Amino acid sequence: MRVQLAQQAKAILGQSDLVMITERVDDVALLIGQLVKMGFGEVLDRHLPRHWQQRRLSWGWTAVIWLAYILTEGDHRKVTVAAYIKGMQHTLSHLSGQSIEPLDFSDARLGHLLTHFSKAKYWHAIEQDLHACSIEVYALSQDVIRCDATTVSGAHDVAAGGLVQFGHSKDDPTRPQIKVMMGALDPLGMPVATDVLSGERADDGLYIPIIKRIEAGLPPGGLLFVGDCTMSAFATRAYMAGRQHEYLAPLPLTGGTADAMAQWIDEGIAQDRDGALTPIMRGNSYGTEVLVAEGYELERPCALAGSATHWSERVLVVRSPMHAAHQAVGLEKRLVYAEHKLAALTPARGRGKRQLTDEVPLVEAIARVLQEQRVEGLLTVAWERQVEQQTHYVGRGRGSAKRVQQVREHIRYHITRIAREEDTIAARTARFGWKAFVTNATPQRLSLADAVLCYRNAYRIERLFNRLKSRVHIAPLFVTRDDQIEGLTYLLTLGVRVLTVMEFVLRRALQHEQAHLPGLHPENGKKMTNTPTAERILKAFPEVSLSILQTATGEEIRRWLTPLSALQQAILYRLGLATSLYQQLEMQNSGN
Repeated sequence: MRVQLAQQAKAILGQSDLVMITERVDDVALLIGQLVKMGFGEVLDRHLPRHWQQRRLSWGWTAVIWLAYILTEGDHRKVTVAAYIKGMQHTLSHLSGQSIEPLDFSDARLGHLLTHFSKAKYWHAIEQDLHACSIEVYALSQDVIRCDATTVSGAHDVAAGGLVQFGHSKDDPTRPQIKVMMGALDPLGMPVATDVLSGERADDGLYIPIIKRIEAGLPPGGLLFVGDCTMSAFATRAYMAGRQHEYLAPLPLTGGTADAMAQWIDEGIAQDRDGALTPIMRGNSYGTEVLVAEGYELERPCALAGSATHWSERVLVVRSPMHAAHQAVGLEKRLVYAEHKLAALTPARGRGKRQLTDEVPLVEAIARVLQEQRVEGLLTVAWERQVEQQTHYVGRGRGSAKRVQQVREHIRYHITRIAREEDTIAARTARFGWKAFVTNATPQRLSLADAVLCYRNAYRIERLFNRLKSRVHIAPLFVTRDDQIEGLTYLLTLGVRVLTVMEFVLRRALQHEQAHLPGLHPENGKKMTNTPTAERILKAFPEVSLSILQTATGEEIRRWLTPLSALQQAILYRLGLATSLYQQLEMQNSGN
């Protein structure tokens, strides 16, 4: 922002024509420092090809600055970047040590960058290199990998063989979508491998390809893969067992599992009566140990038909009291609603009250209500046939003893009793909350309690998807070509990687020092936390501005930067970024 100084200020400064330039630095310097520390620029320059007529700014720095813009503005549109660069040239040039021009971020040039990202030979190498850099810099654990898929919907045209297709949607079933498959490090939640696939693909066939890509960048064997029930497909489990990996996933209630689950629940109920179930405890927010689950395990052999792959896996049959309570509440609501709907089938006589005069429609209506509410066998309904006789004179005129009379019958069916089968309801309630997991990990590697608690951390990869959709706003996608959609999705996952690592590193530093940060919750100034989110970290850098006083010819006279607060300095220190990252912006730049 350029502001012409008042005449009085010009006279005081002894200059007749001065210009004040102000740029909002805010969290941009922090983001660029974090991107550089994670090696983004170097890795991208190492793997993306450079054209001999390409502008001076490398692909690495182009991507770093674009990502910083996306993360701070929440806008991935290419068309808006050049205007942003024009208003931040001094800051970005100083931070990068490069000459930054708006032309470096034209729509066409950013499109070329996305095209490079969309090519598997470049993207796979970039992912592996970035992962290796992060492991080296931050000493991250890489024993547990979570795999899952999500969908991204958009208002795109559907073409045969294209990425955007209609399929089972987790967002908007009325719109076509793409599917994003990810593998992430646990507990960090950092993406290790990402695949962008057409939207009609089923999840269960996506796990083996992503596991193969993860294997390429991690030590061979010994990994624990955690996923949802789509990862428990037998072929996927056989592949992981054959590669000496371990897995943990819930079993879907389909096929033979549905029949076996009934027997497993019977055994669980019997062990519960005998007090033989293993309790699983976890601390709550008040520091108290509470029961979160209880269960038992059994072992069974597995073999892949037509293959020499044989292994043994444990089936963990677990009951969650909270899940059982939620199911019981849901059943009670369905019972009450069914009772209300059944009673309304045969209303009392009155104007506008339609009566059922045939038994067959009544029986069909009762069965329909019970089926819709999934309470078959839980309610007993009794009804009766009521006949009301009315005597009328035949023909017109007044009645008399000699007039012929006829009797008319009005038949209606009326529900007389709706009763709950309490014993049956109690038996069904006792079967609530049960779930079966499978793992080939040994009890020494993953006990029953460890397996349940490990699976319950599935929110970590869900947070990754949430950031992809709410922080970098992948939807709606403002690109239409398949290569641009794929490349942009990969670029945005890099942004999520930055947020995840930044949050993890700061939390780890605070917990190591047993320290807490104040001021991250404006709604409660006294609140202190040692688990800040990446979003609140970025919001802690508001209104940090760089002001530059120049002559009309562009010669700099002085620079001012908003002083960093104690909170901002503490955040930079614990992220391994010096305060000089911001303070360097005040240094005089003779090149301008």
